[in-house]
Amino acid sequence: MQAMTEHECRQFLLERPRTASLATVRADGRPHVAPIWFDLEGDTMLFTTWHTTVKARNMRHNPCVSLSVDDETPPFAFVLLEGEAHLGDELAEVRHWATRIAGRYMGAALAEAYGTRNGVPGELLVRVQLTHIIGQKEIAG
Repeated sequence: MQAMTEHECRQFLLERPRTASLATVRADGRPHVAPIWFDLEGDTMLFTTWHTTVKARNMRHNPCVSLSVDDETPPFAFVLLEGEAHLGDELAEVRHWATRIAGRYMGAALAEAYGTRNGVPGELLVRVQLTHIIGQKEIAG
């Protein structure tokens, strides 16, 4: 197993679409984990969620989050991230990022359709200001 540099971690996160597991904390202290599609801009991870989801409610209560992104093919790798979530509902930004994220995961041909579907009132843009990033590669190597 080898530690990844921060540059390698970012490259891993962006080289192809991978689903992240987002961990949040419920008001009663219980953990909650949900899959998300994401994109990065500098030290910020961005994703969208509906305003009534458990994760949205949790992040309003406690903005501290953790995320895990892994590669399930040998020799295996993962990146763990921590940060503070900031929720916004500015519709133009929600649509922009919903379209950009959809393009990463669904391809350019479907990006606009998914961006329009997900860029609506009630959808939130979540910006996670990253405070900690670590990664490991060649786990089975």
